[in-house]
Parts: sequence; C-alpha cells; structure tokens
Amino acid sequence: MRGQTNKNRLRELRAFAQWLDYAVYKEYWDQESGESAERPQFQQLFTEAYQLRIDVVLFWSLDRFSREGITETLNHWQRLTAIGVQFESFTEQYLDSTGVFRDAIIGFLVAIAKQERVRFWSVSRRAKLGVVRHLVAR
Repeated sequence: MRGQTNKNRLRELRAFAQWLDYAVYKEYWDQESGESAERPQFQQLFTEAYQLRIDVVLFWSLDRFSREGITETLNHWQRLTAIGVQFESFTEQYLDSTGVFRDAIIGFLVAIAKQERVRFWSVSRRAKLGVVRHLVAR
C-alpha cells in the first residue's frame, strides 16, 4: 500500500484492535529494517512476551513483522506460540495463529517478502551501477 505512513498504520491497527475487543498493552515500532531481529523494539516485544504481558501480537503485514526469511520468521512465531502468544496480521487477515494452514501460508508469504527485499536491492544496485557507469562515461 503505497503512501501508507507509520502513523496511518498505527491508527488503523488501533481501530482493528478495538474492533477485535483487544486492550492495547503497548505499541512496538522500530526504525530499523525488518531484515534483522536485532531491532530494539522487536527484542522488547519478545522480552515482554516472555514476561507474559502479551496475549496477541497484531502487526500491519508480515513484511513489517520480519523480512529475515522463512526459517527465522517461523522461529519467531514458534517462540511466541510456545509461550501462548498469538498473532494476527491486519492486511493479511488469513494470517493468524489459530489457522490450520498457518505454517504453510506464513512460509509462502515470508519467501515473497524476502524476494521483494532481494528485488528492491537488485533494482537499487542496478540504479547505482547506472549512475557509476554514467559518471565513468563522462
């Protein structure tokens, strides 16, 4: 969804939580890319999940939760479910921890999110190479 700002996403997630009759404990938002789990707020989410302060994690979309790849993202989800924390996506409403096809769907979407990241960097790299070639040709 182009043009979607973090402020708009948070507003819609708050409304979604209210619609689901969830009480919002805390909002976690990192500036860093989702390609690493070493994001401060992401780590805080897990710390507080292990302290049993969280029942459900709502996120905008899978690529906003993690872009680390299938294995790593599924590991995050399994860590949460092992302690009883569920999760739901706002934009991919078929992604929730109670669905029977959860692991298959998540694996597929994580692969797509990772491929999007690869495609973005490939396009960015080609654009930079084009600039370099242009400068060299002068």
